Amino acid sequence: MAASSCINLSSKFPSLSWKSHLSSTTSTSTSTSTSTFSISPLRAHHHHYPRFVIFAMCSAKPTVLVAEKLGEAGVNLLKQFADVDCSYNLTHKELCTKISLCDALIVRSGTKVSREVFESSGGRLKVVGRAGVGIDNVDLAAATEHGCLVVNAPTANTVAAAEHGIALLTAMARNIAQADASLKAGKWLRNKYVGVSLVGKTLAVMGFGKVGSEVARRAKGLGMHVIAHDPYAPADRARATGVELVSFDEAIASADFISLHMPLTPATNKILNDETFAKMKKGVRIVNVARGGVIDEDALVRALDAGIVAQAALDVFTVEPPKDSKLVQHENVTATPHLGASTMEAQEGVAIEIAEAVVGALNGELAATAVNAPMVPAEVLSELKPFVALAEKLGRLAVQLVAGGSGVKSVKVIYGSARAPDDLDTRLLRAMITKGLIEPISSSFVNLVNADFTAKQRGLRIAEERSLLNGSPESPLEFIQVQISSVDSKFASALSDSGEIRVEGRVKDGIPHVTKVGSFEVDVSLEGSIILCRQVDQPGMIGKVGSILSEENVNVSFMSVGRIAPRKHAVMAIGVDEEPTKESLKRIGEIPAVEEFVYLKI
Repeated sequence: MAASSCINLSSKFPSLSWKSHLSSTTSTSTSTSTSTFSISPLRAHHHHYPRFVIFAMCSAKPTVLVAEKLGEAGVNLLKQFADVDCSYNLTHKELCTKISLCDALIVRSGTKVSREVFESSGGRLKVVGRAGVGIDNVDLAAATEHGCLVVNAPTANTVAAAEHGIALLTAMARNIAQADASLKAGKWLRNKYVGVSLVGKTLAVMGFGKVGSEVARRAKGLGMHVIAHDPYAPADRARATGVELVSFDEAIASADFISLHMPLTPATNKILNDETFAKMKKGVRIVNVARGGVIDEDALVRALDAGIVAQAALDVFTVEPPKDSKLVQHENVTATPHLGASTMEAQEGVAIEIAEAVVGALNGELAATAVNAPMVPAEVLSELKPFVALAEKLGRLAVQLVAGGSGVKSVKVIYGSARAPDDLDTRLLRAMITKGLIEPISSSFVNLVNADFTAKQRGLRIAEERSLLNGSPESPLEFIQVQISSVDSKFASALSDSGEIRVEGRVKDGIPHVTKVGSFEVDVSLEGSIILCRQVDQPGMIGKVGSILSEENVNVSFMSVGRIAPRKHAVMAIGVDEEPTKESLKRIGEIPAVEEFVYLKI
């Protein structure tokens, strides 16, 4: 994490501190950390405070520019605290001119808050509020560089989106849109628009977060059998709803209906494609009220034409609005123009949620919905910088070892250090481990401000422990170990003797390394990606795997073998610069001495 990408809240909020209390009782026993907010008395010297903290002290009002239509309840809430300027349909030039007079800006999706906007503010703009979830229209890097918090409203749309998903599900099943258009065209085609029943059918909810779980509840009420796939959903929460968590492949293979509620990330981009459509039941029906990019739209057209997908109901598209789209025009597609959040109640809820977040931020509070991070003191950041990278990469490594269908809910982090208990600030490290665990399959932006909140919202409990080591306290840490308990692993060798997924890493010459997987000692740089193989320890294994990778022009950066004893089992860890093809990975798996392997993107 570069210093330029963080907000220094310690300088902007001198009255606010966030302390992490971490203690250790013995060299082997440690205690779980807790985080608390502490408010100290305001100093008498106003020049120590940013402008919007002085407002509260002097009873002056900040100015909030509302650049797009916001619900009346939200505007009224803002007016209790600030001077509110509702100026809609501003050009980019007009926004840049007006912004130097504003302390906060609230937008929806139609206003682009670019670097030029932040530069034009002259340092006065302290908060940007996005009335909704996505923040694609806000330049986050520029915001953080200019000391501006960005907050959003991620929860108010939940019920509206779930209801729209169910509306599309039922409308698709009974051909409502097509029959309506036909009747208005003067036709009476009862036989053509015979639908299908929902009772007893299997619905796969792909993404069991807020919206997905609400869709599941409503589908159960319609008499459907509901299954779900979500690497983070706790199994007990799913069971309480009467939903079975399954792997991705099992979900798409057994479903009569598929409802998408996953975020758009590199891992989910075009996750429904020719290959995944081929694994589905013939005649499956698909609903998407999540993000358009999770579906390969050309592949969906082919699947519809081939009869693999009988119907699709879509509220979102890769490009919005779609132009000259074969998918939208397809006779078996029901389409709506991104109406998931478009209810009067949801619009009011979003308005209140974003107004509360902006007012809180202007009052100097650390907003739980902040999507960019404050900065720890420069000297601490400099010292922890290589361990920050290690923490995030260990989180990414550990979560990819979890088998599909296993809900991640309990994580333990152990820090090995010779430092005194009160001389190691782990807030940033914990936040980065949380970031590594959550961001690869989530639309959440995890940082120092919202890491604990985001983990809590997802039912993810992260406990921290200290292992007090003998030695020099010059280095803040000797190692970081991440454990995920009560889950299955797609690579059995990553399980420790006590049954949890365990990965451990160290910083060597400024570079993060993974040094232990399960009970096996390895040593591989956490750069690029990693292939882990469990094998029978015998001569020639390194050469065989290396030859396969070299034939595919995949460069091996690091290779390490950890074994129990000569000629017994061993784990080979291979760092690669490029992603191997599926064929080359298959060939590695077919080597007789290889008992299991996994490819992990770092």
